[in-house]
Amino acid sequence: MLKLKISQSQYKARRTRLLQQLPSDSVVVLPAATHLHRNADAEYPFRQNSDFYYLTGFNEPDGLLLLLPGRPEGEYILICQPRDPAMEVWTGYRAGPEGCCEVYGADQAFVLGEADEKLPELLDGRRSLYYPMGQSTAFDQRVQAWLATLRKRVRQGCEPPEALLQIDSLLHEMRLIKDDEEVAVMSAAADISAAAHVKAMQQCRPGMMEYMLEACIMHHCAMQGARFQAYSPIVGGGENGCILHYIENSAPLCDGDLVLIDAGCELDCYASDITRTFPVNGRFNEQQRALYELVLDTQLQCIEAIRPGVPWNDIHDLSVRVITAGLIRLGLLSGDLDELIASEAYRPFYMHRSGHWLGMDVHDVGSYKQQGEWRPLEPGMVLTVEPGIYVAPDNEAVEPHWRGIGIRIEDDVLVTPEGHTVLTAAAPKSVEAIERLMREAQ
Repeated sequence: MLKLKISQSQYKARRTRLLQQLPSDSVVVLPAATHLHRNADAEYPFRQNSDFYYLTGFNEPDGLLLLLPGRPEGEYILICQPRDPAMEVWTGYRAGPEGCCEVYGADQAFVLGEADEKLPELLDGRRSLYYPMGQSTAFDQRVQAWLATLRKRVRQGCEPPEALLQIDSLLHEMRLIKDDEEVAVMSAAADISAAAHVKAMQQCRPGMMEYMLEACIMHHCAMQGARFQAYSPIVGGGENGCILHYIENSAPLCDGDLVLIDAGCELDCYASDITRTFPVNGRFNEQQRALYELVLDTQLQCIEAIRPGVPWNDIHDLSVRVITAGLIRLGLLSGDLDELIASEAYRPFYMHRSGHWLGMDVHDVGSYKQQGEWRPLEPGMVLTVEPGIYVAPDNEAVEPHWRGIGIRIEDDVLVTPEGHTVLTAAAPKSVEAIERLMREAQ
């Protein structure tokens, strides 16, 4: 498939929006990601820093982005690796300063070797410095070194920034509300991942290994142009489905067990995030079906409640109420519903939140509260809805036939002016649809 990408005009529009929010005497400095070593002579696949990429679309390591409102010579500066034909034979093409201007729209660009000379000059006279404080000790030290250089020059008329400010409150609020291009990329990633989950259901057989379904998911995504997953896939068969972040994926899949798959690809640095739980042999047993339909009913009610103006936590509170009532009905809990909720008696079975923001990071940026209150949902937000029930294999408070069952169902939901759209709806999740799909694949 043709890989969708955010346009350079959209990156420019984002920079313009951020510049308009900045004081005229301020400066923003953002670092790119660096290559991380896997072992002595190999590196992990490079993944750009999300904030840096959100404003540039520039996918090379170790660079710097500067935004300087009102600067006559140009408000947008990139500092990058130099062109180096000898190194490019080994590590690939570099844009260089010329490419940063011609392709990525920078007003000016300099090479990394000039950074420690240029940065004090560019910070001089800017009263406020915005940067990602505390995220990287190495970058914090670089900033302090640039400021120390300026302070040594105050008798020469230099004016170092007086205020050091966190950029997150401005930039992450922008990232929280997705524009049309972002929604298109996220929808494409969701479609690819949904089809990958379908493939896993179709190929699943007793006796396979968990990693075989992981390979099935990753192969389909890569063949559709999404080479990387947004996070390490979880493939937990049987009791392993009760481990929330299980990523060993090394056990056999047994006849009569469920398998929980939490996996989603990344497309142009935008994540998808889907969980489906299904029977290894294609048929739910009585206890599995009862718990599964409770989780599915919870999820469907939560999704139906999503619309602009609904406070974030209302969705989670609804999931707690529906799950707790269902556990009482099935005999896994006993007592008064409100009292059980107040005492958090459900937590041994449902110990996580009902969802999170989704975007460039799988647990995306953006505050969940504003001025101490849960923030209302707004059009353009994307969130996951992922209730679950996990009956630990050693939970002696329940009958043995319930133990070792782990179920989670997760979809990606866009808040729209009219309500919501489920981006991952192509992945089947009803008992009937899953059993039919797996039966027809045999």
